[in-house]
Amino acid sequence: MIQSYLTNKVERYASKWLVLIIDVVIVMVSFVLSYLIRFNLTFNFDVEKLFVQIPWISLMFLCSFLVIGSYKGVVRHAGVQDVYNLFNAICLASIFIIFLVIVNKEYLIVENFTIPLSIIIINSLISFIALITSRFLFKTLFLNIFNQSRINASKNVLIYGAGESGILTYGTITNHSKSNAKILGFVDYDKKKIGKVINGVTVYAPEALTKDFIVRKGISEVIFCIQGISHKRLKSLVEGLVDFPVLVKIVPPVEDWINGELKVSQIKNIQIEDLLNRAPIDLNNLNIERELHNKTVLVTGGAGSIGSELVRQICNFKYKSLIIIDQAESALYDLQQELKQKGFNNFIPIVGDVRDKKRMDMLFGEHKPNMVFHAAAYKHVPLMEQNSYEAIKINIAGTKNIADISTEHKVDKFVLVSTDKAVNPTNIMGASKRIAEIYVSCLQQQNDTRYIITRFGNVLGSNGSVIPLFRKQIEKGGPLTLTHKEITRYFMTIPEASQLVLEAGSMGVGGEIFIFDMGESVKIFDLAKNMIKLSGLKYPEDIDIIITGLRPGEKLYEELLANGENTLPTYHKKIKISKTKELDYEKLKSLIDELCIANTFFGENTVKLMKHIVPEFISNNSKFCELDRKESVTFEANKKIQSNQPHKALNL
Repeated sequence: MIQSYLTNKVERYASKWLVLIIDVVIVMVSFVLSYLIRFNLTFNFDVEKLFVQIPWISLMFLCSFLVIGSYKGVVRHAGVQDVYNLFNAICLASIFIIFLVIVNKEYLIVENFTIPLSIIIINSLISFIALITSRFLFKTLFLNIFNQSRINASKNVLIYGAGESGILTYGTITNHSKSNAKILGFVDYDKKKIGKVINGVTVYAPEALTKDFIVRKGISEVIFCIQGISHKRLKSLVEGLVDFPVLVKIVPPVEDWINGELKVSQIKNIQIEDLLNRAPIDLNNLNIERELHNKTVLVTGGAGSIGSELVRQICNFKYKSLIIIDQAESALYDLQQELKQKGFNNFIPIVGDVRDKKRMDMLFGEHKPNMVFHAAAYKHVPLMEQNSYEAIKINIAGTKNIADISTEHKVDKFVLVSTDKAVNPTNIMGASKRIAEIYVSCLQQQNDTRYIITRFGNVLGSNGSVIPLFRKQIEKGGPLTLTHKEITRYFMTIPEASQLVLEAGSMGVGGEIFIFDMGESVKIFDLAKNMIKLSGLKYPEDIDIIITGLRPGEKLYEELLANGENTLPTYHKKIKISKTKELDYEKLKSLIDELCIANTFFGENTVKLMKHIVPEFISNNSKFCELDRKESVTFEANKKIQSNQPHKALNL
């Protein structure tokens, strides 16, 4: 153990002391050269004095190097900072020498120690040049030897962007000991840079980046290093490359660099999320901070995709207490450990089920939350189509439990996290969420608690979403499975959705349905092809896409507004308020109570009752389509009877 400790110490410090010794030797040689230059390369000076002066000169420079720390830099990574440190060290040493010469004239501390000022200046210049040259010679030698050792395994790389970020990326890659990349060129739009050479590498125009150029140069990677580029622009550039036989990578934003320095490990393959992502949201954090300040906040479904991100973001504000409820024990434990590692401790994780009314009532009574974010729900459309009992139990009865308890315990605000699948629903899941919305709206008519609904589309990277599924299928070698070639979806990132939920919750006064700006809808077939190409594979040669047909209850196109709904603007451009049609809340609340009771006793007509509560719920590609046909037949029969009724009256 002692031997291992000593070995580590030697490896850590030996190189620094070696650099220090070499630097002192270079200074000694430079001092001798300065005399030779001063006396026209002759020995017309007192050589004996020189032997007296050299030890003192070495001591002065040694002290200076130790004070400045110029010997501590890694020589093979020598740069501008190292030059600056050497300059400071030589200036300091020269001041020491001049001071010693002046003191020695007065007090004669050392005999024969009279150095002309011209020698001191010449020595400083020669030492400065010699020390810098030695470092860069060693750096060049190291890189040449290293490059020679890895030349057979090298890959040719283009850096897209010849700005500061691109040049730093070049330095990071070339200086990395384990990198086998060879930078063949930069690509930049700046006409002043095109055709010029940076670090021995040519800058090309974007037009030069053709398939023929890629193949001829043997380029295997293109790294995007353009800071602040818009996602729309990045998407356009990347889509122009995905058909080429190259791997596309991206350098993270400067603020994500580790201690302000880029590491090779941070240069990642570009992901589909990088192309679907949008400009950062401008949040009114003061509004959210004011809303959450000194409040007890409760999040149901707190370990889920949206719930956990809500928790992470709430942790950044000055709340009083944060209660996290979820029935998934493992996911809740993982979240607990993550928050603790980040230094957050003011939260209470609780394993619990929102369907358990007695337990929830007890928790509300104990913690007395001021604000509730209800994110607990079942969300997978095909599964819920086969398990309508569970969908009603959690999405409707669970929401009813938490909403009713919030009323009883006088919660200030209740925020329901809903979905665009609640709009003109074609499946059990969407209809259950729409009924949850209706019930919350019913309570708003009768109570002081302010009930707020937030509605948005698919969330990138959430559990069970399409992108993680495609990624797993690509890792297994394919094929990718898609339900329909024309299917489209709206996408939003998890942080973006959670931020907007918080913003909407803070601005809501009760009774609103907040709809989020989801941007443009994305064609899933195109998304699948791009994911294949971004993985460095070809469609359909390497991985094919199989069309499996729409799943039960699935829509081709999602909507954010139901029939008869319009929107009103808010102070946030990405959040709008749905202006809904008037509903008979008293009747609907009674029907929802009836639905929950019927479901408790495994009633057979629960789905039929759901369709009665939500008339726009028309099943698609599902076994429940039969109910719609029966309703249609009944409606037509009643219409026919009504149309014949007056004639019967005349016959009487």
